[in-house]
Amino acid sequence: MKSKQVFNNAKWIIVCKIAQSLLQFLVGIISARYLGPSNYGLINYAASVVSFVIPIVKLGFDATLVKELIDKPHKEGEILGTSFTLNFISSILSIFSVFLFASFANAGETATIIVCVLYSLMLLFTVLEMTQFWFQYKLLSKYSSVVMLISYFCVSAYKIFLLITEKSVYWFAVSHSIEYGLIGLLLIIIYFRLDGQKLSFSKSTAKEMLSRSKYYIVASLLVVVFQNIGVVLLSNLSGYDETGYYTSALMSATVVQFVYTAITDSYRPLILTAKKESNEDYEKNVSGLYGIIVYTSLAQSIVFALFAKLIISILYGADFMPAVPVLRILVWFAPFSFMGTVRNIWLLAEEKQKELWKINLFGVVINTVSNAILIPKVGACGAAIAAFITQFLMNFVLGFVYKPIRKNNELMIKGLNPKFAFNEFISIWNMFVAEKFPKLKIKNK
Repeated sequence: MKSKQVFNNAKWIIVCKIAQSLLQFLVGIISARYLGPSNYGLINYAASVVSFVIPIVKLGFDATLVKELIDKPHKEGEILGTSFTLNFISSILSIFSVFLFASFANAGETATIIVCVLYSLMLLFTVLEMTQFWFQYKLLSKYSSVVMLISYFCVSAYKIFLLITEKSVYWFAVSHSIEYGLIGLLLIIIYFRLDGQKLSFSKSTAKEMLSRSKYYIVASLLVVVFQNIGVVLLSNLSGYDETGYYTSALMSATVVQFVYTAITDSYRPLILTAKKESNEDYEKNVSGLYGIIVYTSLAQSIVFALFAKLIISILYGADFMPAVPVLRILVWFAPFSFMGTVRNIWLLAEEKQKELWKINLFGVVINTVSNAILIPKVGACGAAIAAFITQFLMNFVLGFVYKPIRKNNELMIKGLNPKFAFNEFISIWNMFVAEKFPKLKIKNK
């Protein structure tokens, strides 16, 4: 697999994701202004509750499906069909679990229970969305990217209709179900149009897939816990207003996250394939990904920290100004969060998935304790500080003291070498720009 193919694949993802994320962000801001901090906080509380069961719905296949397809291309129809069947069963059970949790944790709060259940309906459609990993594996992400963009346009139109007609918060709760439903349906149609193999279920394949993905189920669940425990505690300890401030700051801090996601998704097959062919190229690709991700996210963090007040003022208005100090803290957790994404690819390539749940358990403990101490004292800012502490300790510090993943940190340090990272940026520049404009080519030093 040539790196040029990977970056061409990434271009499709990035371009469509830019349009998609800008549209989502703009409509999200308008919706937040319309709903106000309280109802906006309620929607995000429901999102956090549902997110706790998403790892169970996906069964870890979102981390392993590309590798399964690379290892057994002759069984791609069986692998996808088996994934769909298992994911569908787990989605039904998960929706019921959301209802039980909301009924217990928010007893007597009818509106909260209804919003949580309506939001959870999206789980039914995340099953078909797993097809996107087949497009990643085939380096055909231009199809999945365009499909997602079309779906976002439709959902945005739906939300604008809700704003114009002044619908209640319940209508907003089902918007994600519409989005995932359209994405899943269109991806399946294109899959068959591109002569994808007939889908089928195999009990033996299910056992094999679960044996490799089981580590990611617990690990992903632990990630969700430490990512959302702050929102849940904020909602119950400080109210939905504080949740609204925190989630608006988080949305602002992660507005360009799609760029990093596109880059890592495109690097994943390159790294996994290089592991089988050349250890030198494999390690270089891992280090290169670290350098690109960390330095670009640090640059973003500096800009967002300096202009936090202006960003919140323009995007959310005066009602959300308490989110400014929250944003100034949250922007610094991003580089360390993306370090964890790269490390997880390395763990998969090294077949060290069993270490992931231990790493994430460490993160859960740190995050839960930090939130429990800080939220009662400083509210949303406390949740932001806890998020930063967790990502820094879990994705950076831990790798130096925990021996099984120490090698990953060696590759990380190599990638953070300014000279190495600069050369990686030059390589990408020459691949994207200089290929069309030879005079702009830069020589690697």
